Formats: sequence, structure tokens, C-alpha cells
Amino acid sequence: MSRALPKYNKRRVVMIGGASAVVLSAAVIAGSALAGETQNNAQNATTKAAAGTISCPDVASQLPAVPASAKAEVDRNLALLNTQIAEANKRLADTVGQGGPNFVQNAILGPLKDKRASTIDRIAISIGRTAAKPTGLDTLAACSLGAGGAAAGGGGAATAAPSASAPAQAGGDAAGAGAATAAGTITCPDVASQLPAVPASAKAEVDRNLALLNTQIAEANKRLADTVGQGGPNFVQNAILGPLKDKRASTIDRIAISIGRTAAKPTGLDTLAACTLNK
Repeated sequence: MSRALPKYNKRRVVMIGGASAVVLSAAVIAGSALAGETQNNAQNATTKAAAGTISCPDVASQLPAVPASAKAEVDRNLALLNTQIAEANKRLADTVGQGGPNFVQNAILGPLKDKRASTIDRIAISIGRTAAKPTGLDTLAACSLGAGGAAAGGGGAATAAPSASAPAQAGGDAAGAGAATAAGTITCPDVASQLPAVPASAKAEVDRNLALLNTQIAEANKRLADTVGQGGPNFVQNAILGPLKDKRASTIDRIAISIGRTAAKPTGLDTLAACTLNK
């Protein structure tokens, strides 16, 4: 003769069954999240791998004998060249898929070449103070993009289409003029007015570098007009204003060094390197 199950036992069975369902659901959710995270990590790894790497000509092996008086400065600038390559490779990996097909050239390889040219020039100047100044080193400034360059350059289905905000080339000169107006202009602090009296022995070099500062601004403004609509919200800062500041800092430093050879080296000029974008 069977007895009816007590009510409290029924409730216990229901509660145990409910708890089991909750545990099972949690396991399913956790498993799904883990699978999604694994997939995302795999996609991220693939993206980083697609960036490729930047390789540059070796400068140290192309130098003549370095005078002892220049060794410290030369070594410091050789180390800076390595830092510049590392920073460019990091930017390459961090910006995979951004911009148009020329993004890597305009935003990474071009600015890297400019920075390397300034650093290599400082190396040549350092050696030239007490020995024959090496020539032809400027040919070592340009770098190239290795494996995976097409993906890093913004190619592929996701980025092959032009940005909706970019000016249409079919519009002719009128569209180009509109784009240039929309780009705004870059303005920089005046360096010449902040210099002390320039010794006669330094005047030619100072004038040459002051002219270079103007050239750098003109080139930056041209790049600004040519790349309207490219990249994200930080494109102008990362691809134009940042590299321009680095180039100006190197040029201003050369001006200070030139004056400092026969007079008191001016200080505080580095604050004049940064420029701003005016709409």
C-alpha cells in the first residue's frame, strides 16, 4: 500500500529541480561567453598578424669611423632610430583597417621617413664637427612595409570603399577646392622672432632651418587638404600634427645647436614646436 508523498518533500523536489536548471543555464551562458571571448581573441590575433612589420635600412653599419667626441651623441641618435621604428610598428598594429589605401604611407611611413631623416642628419652633423661629414646617409631614411602590408594599408572589403565624407574626385577642381577649404589650416608659433642675436658664423645654417620650418608647415597643410575624410577623429593629430611637431622639434634643436657653437645656446625654444589646426 503506497503512501502519498509529504507536501514538503514535493516542494524540495521542485526547488532542487529549479536549482539544477539555474546551474545548467549558468553553465551554458559561461560556455557561450568563453567561446565568444576565444573567437574575439583569435580575431584580434589575426588582425595584429595582418599588420605586417616596418623594416628600415641599417644606419650604424653605413657610418664612417665615429670620433670619440661624437660617440655619445651618435649612439643616442642610433638608439632613437630604433625607438622610432618600434613606435611606427606599434602604430601600424593599432590602426589596422583605418583610412584608405594610402593610410599607411601617409600616416606612418611618411612621418617615419621625416623623423629618421632629421635624426640621421643630426648624426652626420655630430660626426662632421671633428671629422669629414658623411654624405649620402639621407638615402637610408625611407622604410618599407613587410608581410601583411596590404591588410595594414586599409585594403580589403571592409575599407576598400571610399569614405562617405571624402570628396569625390569626379567632382573636379570645384570639389577639390571645397575639400581644401573644409580641411582648415595649420598654424605654428613663429621661431625667428624668438631667437637671440644670431652669430654671423651660424646665420646661414639658421636661415636654412628657418626656411625648412616654413616648408614643413606648407607640406603639412598640403597633406591636410589631401586627406580630408580619411581616418578616425584622431587622424589629423596622429598623422599630421604629431609628426609635424616632431620635425619642428628637430629643426628647432638644430637652430639652437648652431647658435650655441659660438654664443649662448638659446633655451625654451622647444615650446614652439607644437602647432594647431584652425578651421
